[in-house]
Amino acid sequence: MRSVRRCSRTGCANPAVATLTYAYADSTAVVGPLATYSEPHSYDLCEEHALRLTAPRGWEVVRHQGEFAAPEPTVDDLTALAEAVREAGRADVTPVPSDVPLGTQRRGHLRVLPDPHED
Repeated sequence: MRSVRRCSRTGCANPAVATLTYAYADSTAVVGPLATYSEPHSYDLCEEHALRLTAPRGWEVVRHQGEFAAPEPTVDDLTALAEAVREAGRADVTPVPSDVPLGTQRRGHLRVLPDPHED
């Protein structure tokens, strides 16, 4: 399910409608429609901040021409939400076997591998 993403600017709680990406090699700031997924090297902006963005001296701002619109939930989002709620409400849920090979541990998105020289 897609949750409402907020503007990345400090103190702003408005919903994000645009994505800011920097092209450092070209000294360019690109403001376009909201990306499908939040990326670590981009910033989500509300309409006000997307329209008011300025770049450092010597940089160029490339801005999307047209209106910024908040993304609407899709049928897939609503279906995924309904299925997640249905699964959470089941009492007979059994743990799914992990695809992690034996001898490894998972910690969040990281995987700890055993030392290959230790046998």
